[in-house]
Amino acid sequence: MIVLDASVLIAHLEASDLHHDRATDLLVDAADEPFGISPLTLAEVLVGPARSGKLDAAQKAIRELGVAAVALSEQAPARLAAMRASTRLRLPDCCVLLAAETAQAQVATFDDRLAAAAADLGLLVRS
Repeated sequence: MIVLDASVLIAHLEASDLHHDRATDLLVDAADEPFGISPLTLAEVLVGPARSGKLDAAQKAIRELGVAAVALSEQAPARLAAMRASTRLRLPDCCVLLAAETAQAQVATFDDRLAAAAADLGLLVRS
């Protein structure tokens, strides 16, 4: 499984995004792998489409990619707090890390700090 960061999915969904082609290439190249996402990251991705009246289209595109939410355990709040404290990343980025850790998955991101933190946790990174 590959857990997607918002940067990848937002770029893929928005043709005018600077990283659109890069994101689409990454997703096409990894199409044989299942895609996962933390529920908070999914909400983050959907903010722009919700603002622009394109929420339904974005949700349909995400479903067509086969992106599945990664359920987090009851221990998630404590683990997220520890990750936030140790990495100094924003909580949404920690949600990506926790989802990948939970699913024993790779991380797809265009965020250098998130990629470095994922690598420090022993997670493989696609960018």
